[in-house]
Amino acid sequence: MTRENHRENVAGRANVEDTPELLAYYDELDGFNTGALWTVANKIEPWEPKSASVPVLWRYADLRDKVLRSVDLVTPEKAGRRVIYFNNPGRTDVSAAVGWIYGGLQVMNPGEKATAHRHSASAIRFIMEGSGAYTVVDGHKMTLGRNDFVLTPNGTWHEHAVEETGTPCIWQDGLDIPFVNAMEANFFEVHPDLSEPVAYPVDDMTKTWGNAGLTPGGGAWDKGYSPMFKYEWDRTYDALNAYADASDPSPFDGTLMEYVNPTTNGPVMKTLGASMQRLAPGEATKAHRHTGSYLYQVAKGSGHSIINGQRFDWAERDIFCVPSWAWHEHANASASDDAVLFCLNDLPVIRALGLYREEALGENGGQQPT
Repeated sequence: MTRENHRENVAGRANVEDTPELLAYYDELDGFNTGALWTVANKIEPWEPKSASVPVLWRYADLRDKVLRSVDLVTPEKAGRRVIYFNNPGRTDVSAAVGWIYGGLQVMNPGEKATAHRHSASAIRFIMEGSGAYTVVDGHKMTLGRNDFVLTPNGTWHEHAVEETGTPCIWQDGLDIPFVNAMEANFFEVHPDLSEPVAYPVDDMTKTWGNAGLTPGGGAWDKGYSPMFKYEWDRTYDALNAYADASDPSPFDGTLMEYVNPTTNGPVMKTLGASMQRLAPGEATKAHRHTGSYLYQVAKGSGHSIINGQRFDWAERDIFCVPSWAWHEHANASASDDAVLFCLNDLPVIRALGLYREEALGENGGQQPT
């Protein structure tokens, strides 16, 4: 007997005939807000993860004009946040980009400021284009540049703006809104003064905590998220290249480094993690899969990914997702320049709950794309 037949015999509907007596029994149970496990067991406890999310590639060239058009249609004050969000066809019920992760593109013009607020959801920003943008988080002001990675942890007051002397700015938003909603624990609050006053020197958190492994003397931090509210692109890219020079790349991920909380060396926030990975010129990774949901942005270069047998060709600023337990591999299209992928993920939750699992694809000859 195969395990599939055993499962059906033990817990599936396939070998249970829908007799009039059983159908009446099911109706009877339903009247007491109960049900027979064998009618749903294969759905709620599958042999392996079956993500409702599907692989999607959001091309920046297709979306940029549409994002900018929203500037003429709504104001930050009326919209709250002027964002065009990613709506995965398999997760439209929760407005998620992939799994339990929300993502979108936010745009602000010079002189605009979004109302300060806070929420139970944790959030990140990844700056894509423009100059003069800044974020204020619990009184800490951070200037924002291209490919900077910014945290707005759950429960922190924060606001976003662009200086009068700046240019239109677009960044990627990423939040755990669907997850927090699934936990039925989400709150949202507008700042009583509508603005978060700056209480510290500009960029003080990066200057304090981002100094190549050095911790400030007497420095203490007891919050569940990183004090490094901003991770600058130049330092990140330098670290990635230095690591590539000192180590062999992973056959599955190239050269990959995770953003961490400098006080714990753990994830930047309890529910959202992030990484940056480098593919050397001409590098192609082997196929593997793992639990957890992944939202990628192409920070540099061009190439393609094969996800569950489907090929997606990407260029700089494109965004794509890899659902949980989906086979995937990446390749750099250039023979002379590297490609760099930023990734937002839910690994902190997956790891904390002991749910992480990974496996390689057979002999790893790669997937045959469709």
